[in-house]
Amino acid sequence: MSEAVHEILDRIQRLPEEDRLLLEDCLAQQVEVEWQHEAKEARRLARQKGIDQATIDGAVEKVRYGP
Repeated sequence: MSEAVHEILDRIQRLPEEDRLLLEDCLAQQVEVEWQHEAKEARRLARQKGIDQATIDGAVEKVRYGP
């Protein structure tokens, strides 16, 4: 990790617990929003390619249990 990243992590560790928890909550919310956006885009692309849930389930089953 770069020196800047280490410095940021050190500053986070020095925050009061309440502020750290608030930061963690904000970051978790941001990750959730990004994940929802990416999932929506992935579903759109899958529909364009004719991939449905049954196709996905079948592919997962093949990987787990073989042909």
